[in-house]
Amino acid sequence: MNSSAKPKQPEPAPFTTLSSRIAWSCPWYNIREDKIRLPDGSQGVYNVVQKAPSVWIVPVTRDGNIILLRHFRYTVNDWCLEVPAGGVKEGQTSAQAAQEELREEAGGYAEGWTNIGSLYCANGISNEVGHIFLATDVTLGQTDHEPAEIVEIYQKPIVEVLHLARNNLIKDGSSALAILLCQNHLEALFVDL
Repeated sequence: MNSSAKPKQPEPAPFTTLSSRIAWSCPWYNIREDKIRLPDGSQGVYNVVQKAPSVWIVPVTRDGNIILLRHFRYTVNDWCLEVPAGGVKEGQTSAQAAQEELREEAGGYAEGWTNIGSLYCANGISNEVGHIFLATDVTLGQTDHEPAEIVEIYQKPIVEVLHLARNNLIKDGSSALAILLCQNHLEALFVDL
């Protein structure tokens, strides 16, 4: 690396925030209303769903099965295949949240953890950052579901779950992406894929 090279400066934002206020809130997220100046100089309003960071966990058992949840989602009135996921609580690291969510949603405990990376969950409307983890050597125990969580737990072979994710059979986009982002690690763990 050239030692005289200057670090790249971030590009200036094309929008200017003129004011912000919380328009609505609940325990899980809020809606921030920003008055902004657009690049052409005109003014507008942008609503942002402010949400704490979240985690998605791709749990793999010792025998090469991925644990999936069949979760009824009120918002879309449908049953969705998903990986365990949830919010990062104040004072928690994303790794601690991942361990807690795996235990609560699937009753799972993992011996190995790999931080796969992070992504923006819905960057057109929200500031939520999602952290993806691969959990290996997972064993299952007792779950701790909330009353609104209607969940069935399944174990499916890695090859089958990758097929489901690639062929639009896992409709929860974050779960499908988390699985696909883990593909190289899964193939390294189970070379016969």
